[in-house]
Amino acid sequence: MATNGLEKTTGMEGDMDLQFLLQGGDLLKVRSSKWKKTRYFKLQEDCKTMWQESKKFFKSNQTFSLDDISAVRMGRQSDGLRKSTDEQVEGRCFSIIFKGRRKNLDLIASSDEEAKQWVNSLQKLVSNMNNLSLQHRTEHWIFSCLRKADKNKDNKMSHSEIKDFLHLINMDVDDLYAEMLFEDCDKSKSGYLSGEEIEHFYDLLTHREEIDVIYGEYAKTTGFMSPENLVDFLMKEQREKASLADAHKIIEKFEPDENAKAKKLLSKDGFIMYMHKPEAMILNTDHKELYQDMSQPLNHYFISSSHNTYLMEDQLKGPSSTEAYVRALLKGCRCVELDCWDGSDDEPVIYHGYTLTSKILFKDAIKAIKEYAFKTSDYPVILSLENHCSVEQQEVMARHMSSILGSALITSPLGDGMPTNFPSPEELKGKFLIKGKRLNKLEASFASEAAEADDEDVTEEEESNEEDEDEEMEKEESKKKKQKMAKELSDMVIYCKSVHFHGFEEARKNQSFYEMSSFKEGKAMKLAEESANAYVRHNVEKLSRIYPAGIRTDSSNYSPVPLWNAGCQLVALNFQTNCPDMDVNQGRFLVNGKSGYILKPAYMRDVGTEFDPITLTRGDWLKHKTLHVMIISAQQLPKVNNKKSSIVDPLVKVEVFGVPADVDEKKTSAIENNGIFPFKHHTQTLVLHLFCTLSRGIFSEF
Repeated sequence: MATNGLEKTTGMEGDMDLQFLLQGGDLLKVRSSKWKKTRYFKLQEDCKTMWQESKKFFKSNQTFSLDDISAVRMGRQSDGLRKSTDEQVEGRCFSIIFKGRRKNLDLIASSDEEAKQWVNSLQKLVSNMNNLSLQHRTEHWIFSCLRKADKNKDNKMSHSEIKDFLHLINMDVDDLYAEMLFEDCDKSKSGYLSGEEIEHFYDLLTHREEIDVIYGEYAKTTGFMSPENLVDFLMKEQREKASLADAHKIIEKFEPDENAKAKKLLSKDGFIMYMHKPEAMILNTDHKELYQDMSQPLNHYFISSSHNTYLMEDQLKGPSSTEAYVRALLKGCRCVELDCWDGSDDEPVIYHGYTLTSKILFKDAIKAIKEYAFKTSDYPVILSLENHCSVEQQEVMARHMSSILGSALITSPLGDGMPTNFPSPEELKGKFLIKGKRLNKLEASFASEAAEADDEDVTEEEESNEEDEDEEMEKEESKKKKQKMAKELSDMVIYCKSVHFHGFEEARKNQSFYEMSSFKEGKAMKLAEESANAYVRHNVEKLSRIYPAGIRTDSSNYSPVPLWNAGCQLVALNFQTNCPDMDVNQGRFLVNGKSGYILKPAYMRDVGTEFDPITLTRGDWLKHKTLHVMIISAQQLPKVNNKKSSIVDPLVKVEVFGVPADVDEKKTSAIENNGIFPFKHHTQTLVLHLFCTLSRGIFSEF
């Protein structure tokens, strides 16, 4: 329970960076140009919690967990530091970026060297914690809980402290069982546990009986798994295509005992280490990397897309931030939105018009997008412009994008002559595409006498298809019969020209391939339900973008699945909101190297397709499959709330998302009062039924 024991569980025992954080120091906390106050920061002895203390007047203490940190960034990269500090302190500034909607922590050190030390130390520890195996995470968590339960910090555990500890780890046991555990470990009969007795108590808690059973079935070589035994396990239990070469690699990588490794054997400890690693996840490891054909036209892919990307919270009064673009891009988003309005000093700004959301400079957003666009994926990023600016500030927008994005910005079609189809994601790697209004047809650029004069207005009818979520915005826009547009900005729109949707037949006859429409969630859902096959065919040739209904002022989301079923490529969600719909979206784009592009099934790329996700009239898609999911084990489940007395009654729910015929849900019975190892003696099997190849295709990822 001593700090040294917790250091061991981090794998950084004696590390100088860890010692620096444990010692701590003063930093200047920045909230605004007028609010800058000294706070003392240090890492607590659990090696997982940062503590800050106010030293003046009324002392106050606050903490945050390293698990909540998304990134630590050197310099004046945050909106707050750029607005509240001068360039002279650039080298002393750094920001701690949190997951979710928590605000950044902007800090200034006393010197450039000290700032680098803080940043390097925090980055190192956060990276180390993120890379710990599940086994080491469990050990660290349990040691932390043991330390919390040790009220008098004497490195001994009384009977009452053991009871408190069991509550902390989310396990409710009756007094008789707790007494039995205590007596079994109290070898000295002293009335408390210490030293090796606590280690024995830990071993009892972490013993994985279900792992013993599985390992025992396949460890046929004098109590060890041979490569042949391991292949047998991988093929029968994991349903993987495995060879002896694969088994040798696993033994070489995960076996901790050098003697066993030399004999090409896998011990139980090695087996447990393997089972705790990503290699043993249900996700098909081959599909974690890029595996799909990326040479198809752009419109043949589902594309990870964000709505009102600049917002950190709600749609009415929450903050706008360049950090929101950074987070979305790092999650693999490939289509971000910029709502552009006239700002002061001839600088366009981004915010949600006619609301109390804060504003950020357009150029700052473009700079952030440029820096983070291709850190997660090399494939193209679409900048979806909702343009409310005057012609003069549109010209400024064009200049900023040209100067900041440079040659990465697509400003003319690839190849020679007028294109007849989209380029592929592969051809567009590292490039930016602009989605927005255009003064004329792209073909006019190739005509010998390109007309310009009467094309310099964008009519209200065309504008009405853009995101008209606010009634006030609609009233204001209705006052303008025509909205002027800068030619410099118009000419940057090549493959994603926004046009109004007048119906599938009109689009088929009169729309060029690069002309695309945006649909409100409600209208899109109705089309996907009532005209599903027509929508699928439309999306074989054109791009469609869907955005949330205006009533979602809380930044809630809708299910993207019905729109994917209809072949819609750009189904935009509020990336700042963690919810089941966002989980489904992130799960869909988890594969294919997190590229943000998923190739649509062949029958959703065929212009003559008869596929209809609602009726499923053809038998080719109606092949019944049964999915069996056996729930063997779970551990270290979180409390529903932070109350000490709270104990969960966990269950496992498995859902199938897909065409209506395949939507299914099964769940296990609840295990009462046990969040640490709830299924230890309660193995359960769930059976789900699949009918359509579209949904079954999802399970090829597993």
